[in-house]
Amino acid sequence: MFVARTAIAAARAGAGPSVGVVGASVVGGVSRPLVATLFSAAQSSYEHIVASVEREGTVGLVRLNRPKALNALCSPLFEELNEALANFDADPKIGAMVVTGSDKAFAAGADISEMADKEFAGVFAGKFLSSWDAITKLTKPVIAAVNGFALGGGCELAMMCDFIIAGDKAQFGQPEIKLGTIPGAGGTQRLTKAIGKSKAMDLCLTGDFMDVHEAKSYGLVARIVPADELVDSSLDTAAKIAGYSQIANAMVRLSTPRSRPHSPRACTWRSASSTPPLPPPTRRRA
Repeated sequence: MFVARTAIAAARAGAGPSVGVVGASVVGGVSRPLVATLFSAAQSSYEHIVASVEREGTVGLVRLNRPKALNALCSPLFEELNEALANFDADPKIGAMVVTGSDKAFAAGADISEMADKEFAGVFAGKFLSSWDAITKLTKPVIAAVNGFALGGGCELAMMCDFIIAGDKAQFGQPEIKLGTIPGAGGTQRLTKAIGKSKAMDLCLTGDFMDVHEAKSYGLVARIVPADELVDSSLDTAAKIAGYSQIANAMVRLSTPRSRPHSPRACTWRSASSTPPLPPPTRRRA
C-alpha cells in the first residue's frame, strides 16, 4: 500500500512519493450479481469512479476518480468498481473492459486512514478477500491502463487485470515494507510470477519503484504508449478483443495460468494473517 497523504504531498511538490501504502487493507466490495434485469453501468451514478460504455457499445470503461487522493483505494471505491465491472461482464454487448485512473496516478495505494486501526481479524471479517477476488472472477478480459503511480494496492489491482498497457511516465512498486508490513492482496505472488523471484524480492524488500521501461523489460507491462494516448490506445485494444468470440476470450482467460502453486487467494490469507498492525508512529503520520 501507499500512504496516500504522503503521495499527495509528494506529487504536489513535483516529486515521486517516498513512502509505501499497504494494498492489503482494502475492505468491502460486492459479489457479481445474478441478474435477471440488467442495467448499464454507464447509466449509474457513482461517487468514486466514472463508468461508461465506449466503442459503439462493445467496451466498458471504468475510471478511478479520487483525484485529490491520487485514487487511493477505499471500500466505497471498490464497491463501485466491482459493481460496474460485474454489470459490464453481464452485458452481452460488451466484450472487454478497461480500468484506468488519472494522469498522475492509476492508484497510489490504499487509503491509509481507512485501515490504520484495523487488525487482521477485522479485515478478514469485513469481506476484504472477496472484494479483491471479484475482478479475477469476471469472464471477460480486463485491461489495466496505467498512467502515473501504480503502487501497493494500486500495483496489485493492475496485476489482477489480464494485462497492462502503460503510459510512458508510469511507475510501479510495492513499498509496503516502508510501513513495516507486506503486500497483502496477492501482490507478492503475482509480482513474482510476472517479473521473477529475484526482482520481486528486490522491489518488496527495498520498497523501490520501477519505471515503465524497466517494468516492460521484466514482462509486467505489455506495451508502452505516450501518456496522452493511453486511454484511446487501451480502448482500441479492448475493442479489437471484443470483436472476437466471447467464448474463446473466456477460454483464453481461464486457461492461462494466473497463480503459483499456492494461489494468490491462499497466500493473501497467509500474508494478511502474518501482517502486523501499523505501528503507532506511522498512524500519527498518516
